[in-house]
Amino acid sequence: MASKALAFKKEGNKRFEAGDYKGAESLYTQAIVADPSNYLLFTNRAFARLRLKAWDEAINDCLKSIELHPTNMKAYYYLAQAQIQLHHPNEGLSSAMTAYDLCLSAGGSSSDASSVSALVLRARKEKWEARETERLRRRSALLAELEDRLELARLDDVGAIELRAARGGLGAQEAKEEMATASELSSKKLDELRSVFALADPDNLQRREVPDYLIDNISFSIMHDPVVASPLALSALLAILTSRQTKNGQSYDRATILEHLRRSETDPLTREPLRANELRTNVALKQACAAFLEENGWAVDW
Repeated sequence: MASKALAFKKEGNKRFEAGDYKGAESLYTQAIVADPSNYLLFTNRAFARLRLKAWDEAINDCLKSIELHPTNMKAYYYLAQAQIQLHHPNEGLSSAMTAYDLCLSAGGSSSDASSVSALVLRARKEKWEARETERLRRRSALLAELEDRLELARLDDVGAIELRAARGGLGAQEAKEEMATASELSSKKLDELRSVFALADPDNLQRREVPDYLIDNISFSIMHDPVVASPLALSALLAILTSRQTKNGQSYDRATILEHLRRSETDPLTREPLRANELRTNVALKQACAAFLEENGWAVDW
């Protein structure tokens, strides 16, 4: 049965590469039927379902893959993406952080670590977005009322699509695409509504965000004492101090990078050699962090 599953998987991979995600999903399903103990097959189908925007189904596949193989980094990575799409930022952040830890412990490539790191930041932004939305709603009762009406309208649109699908007027995939479009349109209207209110009351209703370049890629919090690795040449040092990069590609908060180096004397993202005595304060970035925190004290708890 394993050989039969492998044949279905290979054909599914071909369909996936050709952009036929529905066909790939079907073939991965056949592979799973032939070999239900193979955790990689569930990961493959989850990836196809992410492309199909079948978020709940993708989550189910990821959870099954994790059940079969608890250290499957890709399963957590895909799980986080689906959870974020369903607006579950806390769960998405937890899954993304697990994927990141598994990637580092397994000595994954720097590109893998960077991708997972970016997903963690995205999850943190989604989490902040949920908090920020609640803050804005508390500031303006009218804004909250209009947001509720937009959400009701979105639910009505989704309900109408589901009814058409139930009556045979739409296929399952077509219905998912129309629901995704309805949600995207609703999100755009919501952004426009908030922009109007922000213009009317900029001191209280402007959205608050932490720039990506101020975020530490280990703790995923705003940096307090950013450091870089000391290059050999003065010209390289001057270039470093005007960026957020170490010689290996990143700046880190001093406390978090020192903690990491106690466990492994390597750059967390690139895995290249890095020692504590090579670290120097990133003066320009430290000043930028201090200036931002001076005007945005809320970012300490971001």
